[in-house]
Amino acid sequence: MVAVDAGFARSLRGALKLGRMLVAFVAFVCFVASRAHEAYTALAIMEVIIPLLFFLLYLLKFDKKITKLFWPLADIFNSVISAVFLLIVCLCAVIIKTNEVTLAGGVLGFVLLVLCVVDAVLLFQKISVSGPRERNGSAK
Repeated sequence: MVAVDAGFARSLRGALKLGRMLVAFVAFVCFVASRAHEAYTALAIMEVIIPLLFFLLYLLKFDKKITKLFWPLADIFNSVISAVFLLIVCLCAVIIKTNEVTLAGGVLGFVLLVLCVVDAVLLFQKISVSGPRERNGSAK
């Protein structure tokens, strides 16, 4: 039986992942409807799938079972790389706008970029080592 962390779905990080998936799906629909360049649609669908995998990873507590990888750091890398790709692709979509639906997809991509940055910052704060450190032994 797989344990489910129901609290994750209601947490801020869970809500951010769900929000990222929702905004990315709407941007994907906009890019498909406007017959935009394939790079726009590919990035949008990747932004639906990859956060979904991380959401399921945390929801089903697989991050506790698969301990060979430090999952929050992998999640940060995903968010940062996604933000960089989104910046490039959405700038192209907004500047080259072929129609209003492509422009709407580009603007939604910028909203998605902000959600990626917020997700990365929250994860970084969670794993930050800048907090107070405890001593294990005597300081002689």
